[in-house]
Amino acid sequence: MGLLIAIVVIFILYLLAIMPRMFRRPDASQLLGWHYAHRGLHDNKGAAPENSMAAFRKAVDAGYGIEFDVQLSKDRMPVVFHDETLNRVCGVDGKVRDYTYKELQGFRLCKSEEKIPLLEDVLQLVDGKVPLIIEIKIHEKAGVVCEMTDRLIREYKGVYCIESFHPLALLWYRKHRQNVVRGQLSACFHTEERRERFYEALLHYLLYNFVGKPDFIAYDHHHKNNISRRLCRYLYRALSVAWTIRSKEELENSKPDFDLFIFEGFKAEKG
Repeated sequence: MGLLIAIVVIFILYLLAIMPRMFRRPDASQLLGWHYAHRGLHDNKGAAPENSMAAFRKAVDAGYGIEFDVQLSKDRMPVVFHDETLNRVCGVDGKVRDYTYKELQGFRLCKSEEKIPLLEDVLQLVDGKVPLIIEIKIHEKAGVVCEMTDRLIREYKGVYCIESFHPLALLWYRKHRQNVVRGQLSACFHTEERRERFYEALLHYLLYNFVGKPDFIAYDHHHKNNISRRLCRYLYRALSVAWTIRSKEELENSKPDFDLFIFEGFKAEKG
């Protein structure tokens, strides 16, 4: 009997831990009906590489929503760039936060003529024409990154939401900007090369949801059957976002299990 009670208590605590925001959810309807170009409509071998102004311009012109990444430069300027380090995209050593924005302008994206853009410039370019999914990268204190980023996006008049792998980014928005739709990013972090760390295992099963109380779960679509993700969608009725879809076949296979879709590498049919 004692064992049964313990199991029931643990299960209830689990359901409470993964519970997203249930009350006073902001209206997310304007985010629906769109497919979102991952880091813009990009080609890293061409003139419009990922997270470039050219890639964002192409996405707007094609009528896609856009997903992109924001982090801070050394002088605390919100810039749009995915990786923590510059090696893969810019071919130079160091991290984004090791350089001022002016210094970052000396680098090129994927051997194109494009440079690392400011968040402010991206928002001016899009200008409300398509909805945005803004991923906040936390490589230093979450409050600092969120505050500096939000100074710009709080003035933006278009449709947008924020997401992050880091629960403290969602917590900041929970405390300071409750009217903004917020999403918890997650995936299975276990690979053949390495095991999940404890923090990653908790994130894998969305056990930090009690911290940030997300409005949607953005999950690696390859692991769509994760029990916590499914409970969030089907029990708690939270929006479910699929990342990153890389073919029309993957898109079709994901449609029964997700509400929004982040894609790259092909032209998705409009939602």
